[in-house]
Amino acid sequence: MTDSQFPSKDTILAFIRSSTTPVGKREIARAFKLSGSADREMLKDLLRELEADGAVERGRNKRMAPPQSLPAVAVLLVTGADAEGELSARPLTWTGEGDPPRIFLLPEKRSRGEDKPLAVGDTLLAKLARINDRLYEARVIRRIDGEREGRILGVYRPSADGGRIHPTDRRHKTEFLVLPPNRGEAEAGDLVFADILPAGRAGQPQARVVERLGSTDEPRAFSLIAIHAHGIPTAFPHAALREAELAAVPALMQREDLRDIPLVTIDGADARDFDDAVWAEPDSDPENPEGWHLIVAIADVSYYVRPGSALDRTAYERGNSVYFPDRVVPMLPEALSNGLCSLRPGEDRACLAFHLWIDRNGVLIRHRLVRGLMRSAARLTYEQVQDCHDGRPDEETAPLADGVIALLFGAYARLAAARANRGTLELDLPERRVLIDERGRVAEIARRERRDSHRLIEEFMIAANVAAAEVLERRTMPGLYRIHDRPSMDKMEALRGFLAEIGHPLGKSADLTPSHFTRILHKVEGTSHAPLVSEVILRAQAQAAYSPDNIGHFGLALHRYAHFTSPIRRYADLIVHRALIRTLGLGVGGLDDETLGRLAEIGEHLSGTERRAAVAERDAVDRYTAAFLADRVGEHFSGRISGVSRFGLFVRLDESGADGLIPASSLPDDRYDHDEAAHALVGQRTGRTYRLSNPVKVVLVEADPVSGSTHFRLADSM
Repeated sequence: MTDSQFPSKDTILAFIRSSTTPVGKREIARAFKLSGSADREMLKDLLRELEADGAVERGRNKRMAPPQSLPAVAVLLVTGADAEGELSARPLTWTGEGDPPRIFLLPEKRSRGEDKPLAVGDTLLAKLARINDRLYEARVIRRIDGEREGRILGVYRPSADGGRIHPTDRRHKTEFLVLPPNRGEAEAGDLVFADILPAGRAGQPQARVVERLGSTDEPRAFSLIAIHAHGIPTAFPHAALREAELAAVPALMQREDLRDIPLVTIDGADARDFDDAVWAEPDSDPENPEGWHLIVAIADVSYYVRPGSALDRTAYERGNSVYFPDRVVPMLPEALSNGLCSLRPGEDRACLAFHLWIDRNGVLIRHRLVRGLMRSAARLTYEQVQDCHDGRPDEETAPLADGVIALLFGAYARLAAARANRGTLELDLPERRVLIDERGRVAEIARRERRDSHRLIEEFMIAANVAAAEVLERRTMPGLYRIHDRPSMDKMEALRGFLAEIGHPLGKSADLTPSHFTRILHKVEGTSHAPLVSEVILRAQAQAAYSPDNIGHFGLALHRYAHFTSPIRRYADLIVHRALIRTLGLGVGGLDDETLGRLAEIGEHLSGTERRAAVAERDAVDRYTAAFLADRVGEHFSGRISGVSRFGLFVRLDESGADGLIPASSLPDDRYDHDEAAHALVGQRTGRTYRLSNPVKVVLVEADPVSGSTHFRLADSM
C-alpha cells in the first residue's frame, strides 16, 4: 500500500473509537486491508503516536481503546435498579480518574427453574460493549458464586419487618432490608456500614449492619459521610502524635536569620495553618534595572517529619489534607499543622526560603534557597490586603501599607505581566463556598470571590515552585514534578464541536497552546456562554499529576514546575523539600535512598489521594447544598443546562450554583435522542431541543442531603 492510500491517524483513531470493544493491530490491519512488513511498521508507528498523544490506551493483550475504557470482559458488581427494574453496575475494580463509566445490564435469558434474577449486590462476569466514553452495556456471562461482595454506607431507618438502609451513594437506587438479627446496635437515623447479603424472598436486597458511625440528625454528619465513603483516614497513630508533641523549634545554628525581615502570611479568614510567608523589595542591583527581589518562606516540615518515621508513614498514607465546609482532616497532627509548622506572627519558625530575583518583565532570572529561621510580622487575610491596596487600610494593615503591602503589589504587577506574556490558561470558574453557622447548619452558599490579593499569592507561589523545579533539573536530582499534559486528541475534537456550535470555532493548530483557549474565553467574557465555556474547556484538559518524569505544565505554560509551597497539607511538597535539602546539602531531613527508588510509585499514590480528596470535598458540598435546598421543594429557580446525557439534563442554579438532574422521563411528552456531538437532547416527534448552556426555569422536586442528589423538573413541563 502506498503512503497516499495508507489510512490517516484520524481515520485509525475514528475506527478505534467506533469499536464497542478494544481492538488489536490485527483487526485494524484487516479492516484497512494492510499487509506486508512496511504497512505493519507504519501502523505500529502510528499507534505509538496515538498512544503518546493520549488519544488511546493500550490494555490487555496490547489491544487499543479510548482513554480509561473498560475491557471487553470484566467482573461487575450490581449497584442499583431504576423504577422499570433496569439494573446498573460498576466494575469491581476501577483505577481510572473520577467515577467509572455507567454500565447497564441487558436482560438475562432465563428458563423456568433457573436461579433467581439478578439483584443489587450480585457479582458477575460480563461482556461489555461501549456505547460512548461514559456508558456501556453489559451481557452477563455467568454469576460469580459465593456471598455477594461489597459494603455500603447508608442511613438506618426502622420498619415493620425490621429496618431499611438508605445508601448514601446516589448510584445505589435500591434500599436494603435489615432483618432484626442483622440490625446490630443501629438506631433510627444512624449512619452505618453494612455488608450486602444474598437476596431474600422476591429478590429483596438485604444487608447486615457491621459498624455504627453516629447519627445523621447532626448537620455535620454530611462531611462524616464523605470521609467514610471515600476511606479518608482520620485517626493518627499514637506514635505519630507523640513525635509531633515532642517536636520543638530548632536553634538558629547554620540557618539564615530572617527574623528581622517583615515577612507576612496572607490567607483566607477561616484558615488555621499558615505555611507560606512573602516579602518583596525593588532590586538594588544596577544590573537588574526595575527588577525585584522576593522572598517566599515555607514552613520547614522536613525538619520535623523525617523519612521512615511514624509521622512520615501516616502523612504518606493520607497524601494531603482534606477540606470540608465544617472541618479539616489534616495530613499532619495539630501540634504541627496548627502549631510548630504554622507561621504564626511574632513566633520563631523554621523555614525553607527562596530568594527570587525577577527582571522588569517579571521573568525569574536567578534564585537561592536557604534554610532559615523567621518570625512572621503579621497574619493577614486576603480581604484585609485587598482593602489596604484599594486605599482602605485597617489598624493592622495601616503600618504595613507602604513598606510591605505596596511593595508586594509592585512585584506582583511584574509577575502578572510575565504570566500574560506566557499565555497561560485563564479559567474563571465559579466556586461554591458553603458557609456554616454556629449550629452547624448551612447559612449561605455563596460564590467565592477572587481578588488581586489572591492572585498575588498565587504568582509568588508559582515563582517559588518554578525555582524548586529548576534546582532539581539543573542538578539532575530526582524529585516529584507537578505535570499537566496537553489535551488528548479525542477531547479536543469534542471541544471543537461544542465551540463551533456556539459560534466560536477553535482552529486545528498542531501547536496548540493555552493562549488559544484564553482567546476564546476573552471572546465570550460577559456573555451568557462564559461560565459553560470555561467549564467545557476545563473538562477538555488533561488531569494534573505528580511524576518524577518532567513533561512540563501545559495550563501554566511552564517547562518545569514542582509543588514546593504547601508541605503542611501536601506530601508531594515534602518530597520536593527533601530532594532540595539533599542536593543542596542543607542538613538533616533530606531525601533517603529508599524513597529515591519509589518516586514513580509515590507520584501515582499522591495523584490518587489528591483525586480522592477532591471527590470527597465535592460530595460533602453536594450534601450540604441539598440540605440547604431541602426546605424549598416546589419552588421555582432559574439556571442553565450544565450537562446533557441520554438519562436527562443536568442543571446548575444561578442563585446557589447547586447542580441537579432533570430526568429525561420528565421532559415534555416525546422520545428524546442524545446528540453527543451537539451536547443536546432532541425530541423525535417535536424536534424540541435542549442544549448545553441553554437557560431554563426549573422546579425543585427533591433534595436529599443523605445522598447529595437534587432533582428538578422544567417549570413549563406540567
